[in-house]
Amino acid sequence: MEIKRAGSQPSAKGPSEWFTGTVRIDPLFQAPDPAFVQGASVTFEPGARTAWHTHPLGQTLIVTAGCGRAQRWGGVVEEIRPGDVVWFSPSEKHWHGAAPATAMTHIAIQEKKDGKVVDWMEHVSDEQYGAGK
Repeated sequence: MEIKRAGSQPSAKGPSEWFTGTVRIDPLFQAPDPAFVQGASVTFEPGARTAWHTHPLGQTLIVTAGCGRAQRWGGVVEEIRPGDVVWFSPSEKHWHGAAPATAMTHIAIQEKKDGKVVDWMEHVSDEQYGAGK
């Protein structure tokens, strides 16, 4: 058994290459080999969001606070709220983040495939995000 104590892992700022706006990433767990799963709590300030990206084995988001948005490539922008669980299929291009006026926190869970958990792509434009909605 291993217990990761709250506050024992440092928070990190979401890098501007992968995020628009202010984002804080708090690591939660990274299972030791041979397991592949890892998770983090991610907080997006109002208007902040990820760039478009994919995960080789998919991703689960569990919204824990605030109000956010998520979209898969070719789909509509969906509102997400606490208690919502979002699943993105393997290699499904998508983004997620906060609503324009409200912060949002979610737990992100994904698995490694060949040592990789994510492929980052272009930033989500203001038009795609729908900042005026």
